[in-house]
Amino acid sequence: MSRPQPLPRPDAEPGAPRLPLSRQALQTLREAIIAGRLAPGERLVEERLSAELGMSRVPIREAIKQLVVEGLAVPAADAPGGRGVQVAALSPEVAAELIEVRAVLEGLNARLAARNRAPFKRPRIEALLARGKALSPDTPPEELAALNAEFHALLAEAGANRVLQELMRPLRERTELVFRRNTTERAVLDWQEHALILEAVAEGDDELAALLAARHVRRAARPPRGPGG
Repeated sequence: MSRPQPLPRPDAEPGAPRLPLSRQALQTLREAIIAGRLAPGERLVEERLSAELGMSRVPIREAIKQLVVEGLAVPAADAPGGRGVQVAALSPEVAAELIEVRAVLEGLNARLAARNRAPFKRPRIEALLARGKALSPDTPPEELAALNAEFHALLAEAGANRVLQELMRPLRERTELVFRRNTTERAVLDWQEHALILEAVAEGDDELAALLAARHVRRAARPPRGPGG
C-alpha cells in the first residue's frame, strides 16, 4: 500500500522547547494515523518513515513501539519473522467497546468538573460557548478540531483528576479513529452538545453534566447517515 504524499516533517514552533526525536516521531505518526494519512493496514516501514521524517531509524522504531502500546498499530500478520507493524484497523466490536468505556469516563470527568467548578472558570466557559455558537457547516475542520481540543482541555482542568486524564488520553486518541468519519454537520452538532455539557458544569449540576457527556460520546460515535437517511 502506497501513499501519494510523504508525511510532513516535524516542525517545532519558534521558541518552543524541542522534543526528543522519538517524541517528535511519535507525535507525527499518531497525528497521521488519526487524520487518516496513514490508513488502516498500511505497513509502518522504518526505512521509509526515516527518510520522510528526516531522522534515523532509532527514534522511528521507538515511536512505532509506543503506537503498538497505544493500540494505534499492530503486528503485521504477513510480515517475515513476525517483525513488521501496520496501522491498526478497528473492528466494529472493538470500536463499540472503546466508545462505551470512553462514554463512562467522559461522564465521570464531567461530573467531577461540575463538582469542582470555580468562579474563575466561568468567564472561560462563557467565552468558549460564544465561539462554539458561532460555528457553521462552513467552519474549517482545523478550527473545529482546535475548539474541540480546548473543550476537552477545559473539562480536564476542571475535573482535576490526574489519574483519570492519564487513562483518557490514549483512549481519546484511539476513539478519534471512530469519530474521524463524522461530517462537518455532525461536528457542528457536537459543539451544540458540548455547550449543554459546559452549561451544566458551570451550574454545578454534576448529574446532568455526567448524563450529557456520556450521551454525547455515544451519539457522536454513530455512523453518519447517507443522503435522505
